[in-house]
Amino acid sequence: MNAVPADVGMQGAPPNGTICADVGGSFVDIAVIAGEAEILARRKWPTPMADWDGFAAIFRDAAASFARIVAPGSPVAIATAGLADPGSGRLTAANVPAIHGRRLVADLSALLDRPVILLNDADAFVLGEAAFGVARGHQRVFGAILGTGVGGGLIEDGRIVTGPDGIGGEWGHGQIIPDTPGAPGASPLFPCGCGRRGCLDTVGGARGLERLHRFLHGRDADSHTITTDWTAGDPSATATIAYFVEIVGGAIAMLLNTFPASIVPVGGGLSAAPGLIELLDRKVREGLLRRTTAPILHRTRLGGDAGLLGAYMAAITP
Repeated sequence: MNAVPADVGMQGAPPNGTICADVGGSFVDIAVIAGEAEILARRKWPTPMADWDGFAAIFRDAAASFARIVAPGSPVAIATAGLADPGSGRLTAANVPAIHGRRLVADLSALLDRPVILLNDADAFVLGEAAFGVARGHQRVFGAILGTGVGGGLIEDGRIVTGPDGIGGEWGHGQIIPDTPGAPGASPLFPCGCGRRGCLDTVGGARGLERLHRFLHGRDADSHTITTDWTAGDPSATATIAYFVEIVGGAIAMLLNTFPASIVPVGGGLSAAPGLIELLDRKVREGLLRRTTAPILHRTRLGGDAGLLGAYMAAITP
């Protein structure tokens, strides 16, 4: 997989590529991908957070720039945070107000005169890893993202598993930490962005790790400092990491006892913390009903390309 600028290698190239995009809070990453995940061209634009016209212009410009290597009539596949309502098509995407509440598929299809495929970014991550990354060859895959918060997706036989409402793999939501009867405040019960309290998303991921550290020790530290101090043997950071692993590892084990995936690719910023995924993997395997000595949790192999390649897989799968 090699990326080249949009204006390189286009003359004479057969128009066989597919436009794929990964929409993040900072950048819109757009690539033309073909064949066995070959990135023919790639470019990033700053995300216009509250400007729909600016957001639409990015895709119009990309389609024009990449026209010589894009297959006629091929879809544009987009991975983004949030979910589209199956009935109305309206997107819930709180991190990018420019597209929140819009019928993104219909609006961009009309603009580009091409079909548009939209999928959740966590689903795209796990689909990419299952097709081209660390989970290639596995029938059932659960992908976990430990980034700012907690995300995930489920794959079975190469396809995303969702319900009729389009929701699936959202292991970060649903209360797992109740209040403590007779001793309010004795448990790390925090409000969640979904409107509930005590969701895994409030204590998993980078912000969750920071909340746990404050809850346990009464002082603030960012996630990088906590993981670095843990690696250095700091007692407070070690206690925080141990608590984090107990909660997150137990949740993954319960999920795998329900949906018996054979591998869990892990992405997001915390996946890069030295030793953390290995520690989390040991905790997960302790909680499994089936016994295995082989690691189940693996760091992402595709890194920042996973979302794009997952979008590509969604576009080319019949």
